[in-house]
Amino acid sequence: MTTRRSSLSADRVRRAWLMATPMLLILLLVAGWPLGRTIWLSFTDVQLSNLDEWNFVGLENYVGEYGLLADPEWWGAVGNTLVFAGLSVTLETLLGLGVALLLNHPSRLRTLLRASMLIPWAIPTVVSAKMWSWMLHDQFGVVNHYLMSWGLMSTPIAWTADPDLALFTIVLVDVWKTTPFMALLILAALQMVPADCYEAARVDGVPPFTVFRKVTLPLILPGVAVAMIFRMLDSMRVFDLIYVMTSNSRSTKSMSVFVREQLIDFQLVGYGSAAATVVFFTISLMTILYMGLLRPALQKVEA
Repeated sequence: MTTRRSSLSADRVRRAWLMATPMLLILLLVAGWPLGRTIWLSFTDVQLSNLDEWNFVGLENYVGEYGLLADPEWWGAVGNTLVFAGLSVTLETLLGLGVALLLNHPSRLRTLLRASMLIPWAIPTVVSAKMWSWMLHDQFGVVNHYLMSWGLMSTPIAWTADPDLALFTIVLVDVWKTTPFMALLILAALQMVPADCYEAARVDGVPPFTVFRKVTLPLILPGVAVAMIFRMLDSMRVFDLIYVMTSNSRSTKSMSVFVREQLIDFQLVGYGSAAATVVFFTISLMTILYMGLLRPALQKVEA
């Protein structure tokens, strides 16, 4: 019987690889080739104005006198990206969890609320960024208009031009747009929780907060973890929201905006490719570390 099961398992593995091979080959061509070429270009001094002329410079773009590690603009972009990712993912997770808990309760308006909740997420990022740029305009924006009408402030605020407020403003816009995505994924996890767990807790007289902390949260943790991974990947490579709202502002420049600036504005393909390579490996490393730190908690839930 054991031999038969092993043979069946091996056959399933072979079938799985056979079905996945075409997709893996296409992925290798679509993603692997551009990534490999970008890594190769990062070892050269090629410029956009003349892609046929280049010299091999090794690690000069990374650790040289004028390389990434010595560039304060790059480290500023790294800091902005980390702050943006940390704040946005944290706020979106907390707000998404709250919204998902509300939508999980039976209600006649639940279907309508779910549909309306997805509207911010359905709006293209460029459109929502431009919309919020107009609304937050220091002279003609409706946000300043109503805040001053309600007596909450006396003078207009340049939300996206003030270096002290610009990054936080972009975080709030991202939270407004992406919280529905987090809420949707967490809601799917909530609906997978067995109703028997809640009935048993209700019969035993367990307080609601204790039920959430001891029953709901551990059971939805895998779903929340997946949602946070998706959001972390998106936030670490954020480009369109920041570029539309503040362009190349130093106070909000992300790593992706820095890459675009080097490649297009300064036409330094080699240097920009080095920055893009570092972005790729940084995101990959953070994902691996995040999964490694979260694995013990997930194993405990599965056990």
